[in-house]
This record gives sequence, C-alpha cells and structure tokens, in this order.
Amino acid sequence: MPFPLNIDPQQILLHWMNLAILTGGLYFLLYKPVKQFMDKRTAHYQELENQAADKLAQAEQLRAQAQAKLEAADDEIHDERMRAQQAAQQAAQERLAQAEEQAGRMIAKAKVEAEQSRERALRESQREVRELAAKAARKLAAKPGDDIFDKFLDLAEEGGAHEGR
Repeated sequence: MPFPLNIDPQQILLHWMNLAILTGGLYFLLYKPVKQFMDKRTAHYQELENQAADKLAQAEQLRAQAQAKLEAADDEIHDERMRAQQAAQQAAQERLAQAEEQAGRMIAKAKVEAEQSRERALRESQREVRELAAKAARKLAAKPGDDIFDKFLDLAEEGGAHEGR
C-alpha cells in the first residue's frame, strides 16, 4: 500500500534511526568530551580564582600585621623619643644645678677674696696713716718753736704728694 506523496514508512524509520545514531554518536564523540573539557576548564579557573582569593586574603593579613608592626614601632619610637627628651631635660637641669652651685661657690669665694682684699687695704691704709702720723710727730717734736698744727698739715700734704707719684 502506497502512501500518498510517495512517502515510504520504511525510509522514514531508517532516517529516524539514522538521526538517532548520528545524534548518539555526536553526543559521545563531540558533546561529552567538549562538555568534560569545559567542566575541567571551569574547575581550573575556579581553582585559580580560589587560590588568588586565598593569596589576596593572606596578603591582606600580612598587610594588617605589617601595619600593626609599624604602629607598634611608631609607638616605641615615640616612647623612646619621650625618654630621650626626659633624659636630656634631666641632664640639662642637673648641669644647670651644677652651674648654679659652681656660680654660688665662685661668688662666695669672690666675696671672701673681696673682703680679704678690703681688710688688707684697710690694714695697709691704717699702717700708712700710723706711719705718717709717727713721721709727723717726729718732725713736730724735732723743732720746738714752730706751730704744731701747721707742721702737721705740711707733713700731710707731703705724704699725699708722695703717694700721688
């Protein structure tokens, strides 16, 4: 029994089987290996991305540790600077105290020396006055007829002129 339009059911069935075999063959020969390759490639890139994320996390952690170390170093430097400033200030205060003490000793010594010098000058001037008075008395006693007060003044003038030279 012929089908209209010259359609042969056996030919249609053969074409369907041919199509199924071709589809199955292409699936096993092309689709499945390409799909596996793509899955492996996707897994590989996913693994690379995970490694990069891990390395990024490690780098971030290292950066945070380095930042913490830098802050600790900054704090340590600040503390050391403060200790150095305090030590310098203390040394300066000690030197100032020593200088003030030395200045006080120098002033006291100068006062003592000035007092001794003043006393020595006073003793010398008293000695010279006594010597002048003794000379005047001897000269006055040597001439009995002269006015004693005038002779005393003359001798005093001679002594002043003598010292001025």
